[in-house]
Amino acid sequence: MVNRQLYQEVLARLRDAVRRKRPEFCENQTWMLHHDNAPPHASLLIRRYLAKHQTSVVPHLPYSPALAPADFFLFPKLKTTLKGRRFQTIEEIQENAIRELMAIAESAFQESFHQRKKRWERCIASRGECFVGDSA
Repeated sequence: MVNRQLYQEVLARLRDAVRRKRPEFCENQTWMLHHDNAPPHASLLIRRYLAKHQTSVVPHLPYSPALAPADFFLFPKLKTTLKGRRFQTIEEIQENAIRELMAIAESAFQESFHQRKKRWERCIASRGECFVGDSA
């Protein structure tokens, strides 16, 4: 289960990875984080952590699952490959999930962000009204 402490650890690893791989984003503070309004993401601990590290957050509209990339791209891919398998330990789950994540082609991530941009444009066109899925 993801709680605020675990999410802060994930954010710290993400921040370190961005600093290593794209230092220019940190130097000129041009990278932004987009996450949904899940309680661990909106907790005071996380808001303070992001403020301390001067991380800009793109606002997420309430009840907007269409803008959550994990719902449309990442979770379905992982669920398909891990479905029906049994794991004995948390470490085994983590190892398998990481292996499956690493197997996803870069082009698939790029297409996911292209589709997210389309959904973002639909959200703007609908003036923030809720819509579900990719279909028009």
